[in-house]
Amino acid sequence: MITKEKLKDYAHKLMFDMNDEEYDTLLKEFDVMLKQMDLIGNIKDISCVEPMTFPFELDSVELRNDEESRNIEIEEVLSNAGSKKGREVRVPKVVE
Repeated sequence: MITKEKLKDYAHKLMFDMNDEEYDTLLKEFDVMLKQMDLIGNIKDISCVEPMTFPFELDSVELRNDEESRNIEIEEVLSNAGSKKGREVRVPKVVE
């Protein structure tokens, strides 16, 4: 069961917040999705069906050949970094 308190906790952990109206809307959307998942789960022999990875069958898929390209030197990569420490890019901490 998804509750408003759980959503607020997840939002806090992800460092964003919403107003109560947005949480209510999201709760309704989760309720619809969970009901749909229950309906799908009740389909007879659904476990025998292979999961779909693409909605259409493709008979002629042409992938490009791998081609070697020039390697970028570490100094060139780091030249665009706003903050760096040695050979690493420094980014702000985003998790607790």
